[in-house]
Amino acid sequence: MADKDALFKFLCRMGDNCLIIGHRNSEWCGHAPILEEDIALANIALDFIGQTQLWLGLAGEVEGEGRTADNLAYLRDAFDFKNFLLVEQPNGDFAQTLTRQMLFDAWHLPMLQALKESSDERIAAIAEKAVKEAKYHLERSRNLCLHMGDGTEESKRRMQDAIDLLWPYTGEMFKSDNVDEAMVAAGVAPDLADIKATWDNFMDEFFAEAELVKPENAWFQQGGKTGTHTEHMGFLLADMQFLQRAYPGATW
Repeated sequence: MADKDALFKFLCRMGDNCLIIGHRNSEWCGHAPILEEDIALANIALDFIGQTQLWLGLAGEVEGEGRTADNLAYLRDAFDFKNFLLVEQPNGDFAQTLTRQMLFDAWHLPMLQALKESSDERIAAIAEKAVKEAKYHLERSRNLCLHMGDGTEESKRRMQDAIDLLWPYTGEMFKSDNVDEAMVAAGVAPDLADIKATWDNFMDEFFAEAELVKPENAWFQQGGKTGTHTEHMGFLLADMQFLQRAYPGATW
């Protein structure tokens, strides 16, 4: 059986990643370059928020202190969030948003596919539901990044700039710690080394097809998984949590 504290932290990591990247996508609502993308990004944001409810809802049950998914989403401070630094990065231009999405999707899909075999039936059930959406997310983000990568000189430049900017945040997704090791030992989650192998293969194929240059960074930013975030996180939470903070317990 998995350690209760480690399981809670793992579930929060899964939920927080979905919540934060979902919020970032929602920021495009009414601002996307074309109407079709405006609607698509809003729908993807809703997919992630739906997954957040499942992960954080289960986290609250495991914790056993009466906190709900809403409590965990709206009443924690930045240092209590355990999401990757990658997903909290600003939207920037459309190339930056798409690159951030693809880099995360390429991790998220194989993780969910592996979690379908989790020893925890509740986690396996969430993964079974979420993996269907994740497949679409990755297909979409990859295709759009490819179109921009092998498009005009301007779109290619923007894609390369976005990759160079965000690449240093990808290493954290595969940095294993005591929580990850506990989940592997209990059969709850896969070894991150296996996820990285799948991710690396995907990215190699992408760079070859898109004719973009793969960065050769030997170092990576990290800290999000343990609650140390970039300066962007506080501003994001101030926006996302304002209503609940201003009117505690408010209902429609």
